[in-house]
Amino acid sequence: MLAENVDREVLFVFDPKILDDIADRFSSALPSGLKDIQADLEKNVRSAVQTGLSKLDLVTREEFDVQTQVLAKTRNKLEALEKKVAEMEAQKQ
Repeated sequence: MLAENVDREVLFVFDPKILDDIADRFSSALPSGLKDIQADLEKNVRSAVQTGLSKLDLVTREEFDVQTQVLAKTRNKLEALEKKVAEMEAQKQ
């Protein structure tokens, strides 16, 4: 998960690989006697983390990148329009 500051609003970008990393770390920390239930435990931990994260206001990295590109294009168009309006106002005077 990565926090990025965009126009004073903090967005959290979720990387799905984090779920795998959390599950792997949790299962590797188990005592050797519990290794036989490792797969079941990994599945349960992954499910619990995914449920918890789904309650948060998160977007995937891909969604964030797409929206960042859309915003950049929109800003460019706005700047071009502002420049045209300024030119038209200057000609009017």
